Amino acid sequence: MKWRSLVSWLPFERFKNPPPRVSVVRLSGVIGSQAPLRKGLSLSDLAGILNEAFEADNLKAVALAVNSPGGSPVQSSLIARRIRALAKENEVPVFAFAEDVAASGGYWLLTAADEIYANESSIIGSIGVISAGFGFPAVLDRFGVERRVYASGRNKAALDPFQREKPDEVQYLRGIQEEIHEAFREQVRDRRSGKLTASEEELFDGRFWTGTKAVELGLVDGIGDVRSVLRERYGEKVKLKVVSDGGPWWRRWMGLTRIRRSPLETGEWAGALVDAIEERAHWSRFGL
Repeated sequence: MKWRSLVSWLPFERFKNPPPRVSVVRLSGVIGSQAPLRKGLSLSDLAGILNEAFEADNLKAVALAVNSPGGSPVQSSLIARRIRALAKENEVPVFAFAEDVAASGGYWLLTAADEIYANESSIIGSIGVISAGFGFPAVLDRFGVERRVYASGRNKAALDPFQREKPDEVQYLRGIQEEIHEAFREQVRDRRSGKLTASEEELFDGRFWTGTKAVELGLVDGIGDVRSVLRERYGEKVKLKVVSDGGPWWRRWMGLTRIRRSPLETGEWAGALVDAIEERAHWSRFGL
């Protein structure tokens, strides 16, 4: 057999003309540090995944599949900034797709993309800042319990849930919230410049909308899902490769993934229960 015939016989054609590839990164869950019963979204956990997503061969784009009710504004900002930095370094466009919810910090993650899509019934928005807790001073009074706090620093015990609220402490907290809210607003202004169709008073008051309404408001570019939008953009042969954290490449190759011990094994069940309740509260605000 002649060498030219052998070359034509071997499946080299697909290596010479590989199909376009899009890396898909799933950003699902409450944004913040990881807990025993909750896998949080944080830059430390996502850094390796994002690097791998943007370094793939024959890469045409990176897609973010976002399903998050929000969480830490710091981690939301850090993750979004890292995505934008990698997109610029690698000159790769980023698409974001909202699933059930992309609200609060979840919407912050959406804004890291060049184009944003959602389902008609996705929950989008909630551009605001919230702090929530409980106060128990009446409980202590009822049972005759004396609260003793020893602190160095006049405001070290500010907003203690077992003491009566003080107006100046609440005002201080609201000032911090306003600073964070302004950072959120600036992110949306910058990333959605020229696309927003409603007033800032309406968009930034903490309300949330369906995906259909979010398109009207300019918060989202269109209705669509990962597969349909990217096939339309890059052709039927586009390869969508989900990038996930399965540990080192050799463990993934052998089918081995990281094993997490349960809270019952580690003795962290009490903290895990609190984390689970907190996460449930994040999702339930949006009816999920």
